[in-house]
Amino acid sequence: MNQRPFGSGGANVSVIGQGTWYIDRGDRKPAVAALRRGIDLGMSHIDTAEMYGDAELVIAEAIAGRRDDLFLVSKVLPSNASRRGTITACERSLARLKTDRLDCYLLHWRGSYPLAETVEAFEELVRAGKIRSWGVSNFDSDDLDELLEVAGEGRIACNQVLYHLQERAIEHSVIPWCKAHGVAVVAYSPFGHDDFPSPQSKPGQLLQKIADAHGASPRQVALGFLTREVSVFAIPKASSAEHAADNAAAGKLTLSKDELAALDQAFPRGPKPRGLPML
Repeated sequence: MNQRPFGSGGANVSVIGQGTWYIDRGDRKPAVAALRRGIDLGMSHIDTAEMYGDAELVIAEAIAGRRDDLFLVSKVLPSNASRRGTITACERSLARLKTDRLDCYLLHWRGSYPLAETVEAFEELVRAGKIRSWGVSNFDSDDLDELLEVAGEGRIACNQVLYHLQERAIEHSVIPWCKAHGVAVVAYSPFGHDDFPSPQSKPGQLLQKIADAHGASPRQVALGFLTREVSVFAIPKASSAEHAADNAAAGKLTLSKDELAALDQAFPRGPKPRGLPML
């Protein structure tokens, strides 16, 4: 599994990580097995949130005895993102995850509390050793401008945003902003939300053709395209150990310039939307 620095001066983190939204639904055993298989194959970046139901509890079971090998991320809800509320939420997540620290802690999306208040809490958690870095999720470039004024350069570790082949809005301004300021971009829902290109469609056929050339799968090709920029990471969710193994294999896939150009044409970026898309 290839690794890259996570933001400016950050730890080396696996390019492909593991998302956990809805992982608490259904039988816990295959969910735990999928996470463990992913860890075995180098997907050490595990992302969760207090909003994700019992996902933190599933993760705690999966990572028992392996915490030091991981880059563990969780998120605070905007409704809890006051100074005291952020600290309380973080401590609650730590207890549920059965760990003493998070590698990165994110504001899930922007809410009503002043950014300065949330940042103050993040920095207090860093000083206390409860988190090692902090970032945000679902922030557009103008939000990032405001956050930068509050926090200063070098403090924002990442921005986690919606990004998949059929939703490339962040390429207009978010990715360039993050590259300019040394902020990692983390793509959530990198296969879309139940709308991965059909094998019968022309774009789906292109994915298969490129996949065949590499002995890979179409989903691995999709992940390879999304992570072509050195600042971009992806956190697909896996429902089984086999699915986790397929995701992990994308961490070694390198697409040619011609293949990237063909995918760019098949899945056009489109015009910049008024607002940042999110789920």
